[in-house]
Amino acid sequence: MDMKREYYEEIQFLRTNVERTWFLILIAGLIAFPFLFPRQIYLANLIGINIVVAIGLNLLVGYTGQISLGHAGFFAIGAYATVLVMLRLHFPFWIALPIGGFVAALFGFFLGLPALRLEGPYLAVATLGFGMAVIQIISHWEGLFGGHMGLMTPKITLWPFLIRIRRDIDFYFLILVVTLAMATGARNLIKTKVGRAFIALRDSDVAAATMGVNLTYYKTLAFAVSAFYTGIAGGLMAFVMGFINPGSFNLILSITFLAMVVVGGLGSILGSILGAALLTFLDLKLSGLQDLPVLGNAFVFLSKSWFSFSGLPNVRYIIYGLIMVLIVIFEPLGLFGFWIRTKIYWKRWPF
Repeated sequence: MDMKREYYEEIQFLRTNVERTWFLILIAGLIAFPFLFPRQIYLANLIGINIVVAIGLNLLVGYTGQISLGHAGFFAIGAYATVLVMLRLHFPFWIALPIGGFVAALFGFFLGLPALRLEGPYLAVATLGFGMAVIQIISHWEGLFGGHMGLMTPKITLWPFLIRIRRDIDFYFLILVVTLAMATGARNLIKTKVGRAFIALRDSDVAAATMGVNLTYYKTLAFAVSAFYTGIAGGLMAFVMGFINPGSFNLILSITFLAMVVVGGLGSILGSILGAALLTFLDLKLSGLQDLPVLGNAFVFLSKSWFSFSGLPNVRYIIYGLIMVLIVIFEPLGLFGFWIRTKIYWKRWPF
C-alpha cells in the first residue's frame, strides 16, 4: 500500500529505487530521441511547448476550477514581450524569456480580478473577450508590434556560455530543460500551501473562505501563475517559428489549449503532458490528410464529391473533435484515467 505517514514523504520527488530508475530511463530516452528520430524533432519541440501551456492551464482549470478561453492572449503576450525585450532593449534570451513570462503573469493578475465575481460561462466569456482584445491591439499597433506583418525573431545566444541556438535540435534541448523545470515546479507547487489552497477553491470556495483561505489572493494568483507558464511557452514558440504575427494566436488556439487539459485529465500534471502530446501529434499529422498512405485518396475523393477540396484541411477538426468526444465519453478522467487503470492492472497481473 502506498501510504504516506509524514509530509516529507508527500513532497519527496523520487521516493523509491524503482521511481529513480524509470526517471533515469526517461531522461536517457529524451536525450537520445533527436538522434534516433531526427525527422520528428520539430514535432517534439511543439509538444514540449504545449506541455508547458497545458500544465499552466491545468493549474487554473483543473486545480482551481476556473475556466479560461483566453490563453491564446497570454501566449501572444509572452511571445511578443520576449521578442521585443530582445529587439528593443537588447537583453539576452535567458533574461528576456522570464520577463515575457512575468509580463503575461501581470496581465493574468488583472484578468483574475473579474474572476472574483464571475464563474462558469460568464468567466469563460470574459476570458474569451480578453484573448480577442489582445489580438486586436497587437494587429493594429504597427509601430510596436509590427501590425499584421508581425515580427522576425532575433538570433539566440545563451550568454555567458556563448552557445548559439540555431537548429531544431538546439531548440529541442533548450525546450527540454525548460519543460522539465516547469513541470517540476508545478508538481512542487501543488504540494505546498498554495496548491492546497487552489484545490480548496476548486472544491468549494465558500468552505475554503470559512477555513481562512484568502479568495482574492489565491484566485488572482492562480491566473497569474497560469499566465506565467503560458507566457514562457509563447516566448519559446516565437523562436521555434522564427516569426510571429497576430494570426497565429486565434480563438482556435485557446480552445485547443483547453482541449489538451480536458483530454489529458483535469487536476493532473501527467494528464497535461499526455493531453498536450496527443493533441499536438494529431494536429500536426492530420493537417495533411491528402498525404496519408491509405486514407489520403479517400479523403480527397470525399471532399471533392460532397464538399470542396479547398476545405479538406478542415476535415481534421472533425476527426480531432471526434477523438476528443470519444475519450471524454469512455474515460471521464481523460488519458490520465487510462494511465491509472493500466497501472492498477499491471500491479495486479496476472490475477
